[in-house]
Amino acid sequence: MDMTNFLTIDVEDYFQVSAFENVSPPETWGGRECRVERNTELILEILDERNVTATFFILGWIAKRYPELIRSIASRGHEIASHGFGHQRICNIDRRTFREDIRRSKSLLEEITGDQVYGYRAPSYSISQKTEWAFDELCEADYQYDSSIFPIRHDLYGIPDWSRFAGYAVKEEDGCWRSSDCASANRPSLQELPITTLRIFKRNFPIAGGGYFRLLPYAVTNWGLKKINQQDRRPFIFYLHPWELDPQQPRMKNISLKSRFRHYLNLERTENRFRTLLDDFKFTSIHRGICSSQ
Repeated sequence: MDMTNFLTIDVEDYFQVSAFENVSPPETWGGRECRVERNTELILEILDERNVTATFFILGWIAKRYPELIRSIASRGHEIASHGFGHQRICNIDRRTFREDIRRSKSLLEEITGDQVYGYRAPSYSISQKTEWAFDELCEADYQYDSSIFPIRHDLYGIPDWSRFAGYAVKEEDGCWRSSDCASANRPSLQELPITTLRIFKRNFPIAGGGYFRLLPYAVTNWGLKKINQQDRRPFIFYLHPWELDPQQPRMKNISLKSRFRHYLNLERTENRFRTLLDDFKFTSIHRGICSSQ
């Protein structure tokens, strides 16, 4: 039987990505052309066609501006989860600001949908060894799981030695949070679903979404994901942003060549690749998948 994987959509607009934070601060967002409704609706239509459910990690700023979009996502059977409110990388804010951000977004999403929000994903996977206190705040805010860890080396994010597959973040006696296969009965713990990586020559490589999905030929992505299902015998977590299906989005000015390459590469190919991915693999939402396995 085919393995069921987790499909996740990070709902933010093109001008809110971390790569543009220096040229597109939050105070300018209200004056920019918003395209997130159209792009998210396209994803919803594609998922409807294939009867696939996903987890939508939604930015609070988007939810406040477009509550009907959030209700539409929920009414189609998808899981609503939090992507924070203002898309601020955790390394750039203090603990109090983070606390207010994750609680504000959770409360808003629950008010809009009438359902409990279980999951959280940090902007740009920015929970790192320097911001482990974020786990404490997530537990205190009553989140049930997190999907913010990317176990790779990267200039903006990553905890390379974290477990590659779903488990738990557990606070040890020394106060540090570490990956574990099971929750602790007497210590704070939080279910952790890291972004999936491919293990080659004792090193983790990104394979399951975003810019890597656009950079690598689809045949390579397909091979790597099948290897995870068939050899590791584990489901993978795939992620995508609505703006990645929008080659007509406005181009940002005064950005670095690296950011330009990462953001705009192969946007025109993403939609067809996404449709092919859904034909080749089985998917469900995180919460539904977790519940069915327990």
